[in-house]
Amino acid sequence: MKTKLFLMTFMSCIVLSFSAMAQGNSSGRQTFNPKRDFLLLHCDCKTDVDDVHTMAALATLLAYPDFKKVNAHVVTGTYGTQDGLYVPPNNVLELAFKANWSDAHADFDVAVGQVTKLAAKSLKKKGHVWIADAGQSDFTATVVKALKADYPEIDTKTRITVVQHSNWNEEVTTPELLQYVKDETDYRKIPDGNAVGNGTPGFRTPGYDLWKEKVTDPKQKAIWQLAVDVANRYNAADGRYHNEAVSAGGLDFSDLSEVCWILGISKIKDTAEFFDLYAR
Repeated sequence: MKTKLFLMTFMSCIVLSFSAMAQGNSSGRQTFNPKRDFLLLHCDCKTDVDDVHTMAALATLLAYPDFKKVNAHVVTGTYGTQDGLYVPPNNVLELAFKANWSDAHADFDVAVGQVTKLAAKSLKKKGHVWIADAGQSDFTATVVKALKADYPEIDTKTRITVVQHSNWNEEVTTPELLQYVKDETDYRKIPDGNAVGNGTPGFRTPGYDLWKEKVTDPKQKAIWQLAVDVANRYNAADGRYHNEAVSAGGLDFSDLSEVCWILGISKIKDTAEFFDLYAR
């Protein structure tokens, strides 16, 4: 009887394993490999201040032991066709990422060259490039074009994954460039990170200020304080977008939902759970 029960259990495990493998293969979902993969966060910073909070949230995530080996680079100024004023996040980027960021707002071509070189370095090592488009895809398209021109042997469709969570970001991307990214990369559209309970974390939370208690590491606390100060300064200023969650004393790092998807931690519910899990 015990032998029969063991065989039934064993066969059930095999069936479940094959089922899981089949599901993974059908979705084409790759797993982020910190030993050779490269993570890019492309922020438009125009005209919403949410990207500034997203930068701080990424810094918090990368400081967590599980993600300290992630090779990441941030780009600011990756906006598309939208009108409005830019939100300058340079002080936050310098404090949070030192030299691991590029400024496409100051010099688009230089930023493209920097990111192309960094991405190629990972691709040459058989790594995968993951791009969180925390804004529009105009900059991403230009980088992909540069990679294809300089390294035609690289199949960008299977080696570069682009993740987007916002319908509005797609709407204000130059149409032909958005289509190019969809055609030439593994383009993934995920549920919006502004909402809770839709399959990705909801990181837009009015009135949330518990980060002041949850974040105990001095450097991370300084990053968050600076990010909050910058966001408060520019929110709705001179016709910029009015982020109501921020003006209500809360946080909005909704674009980090894309990074969570890339790193396989999309089951986080909301802002409070993020800080409960990853604040130091």
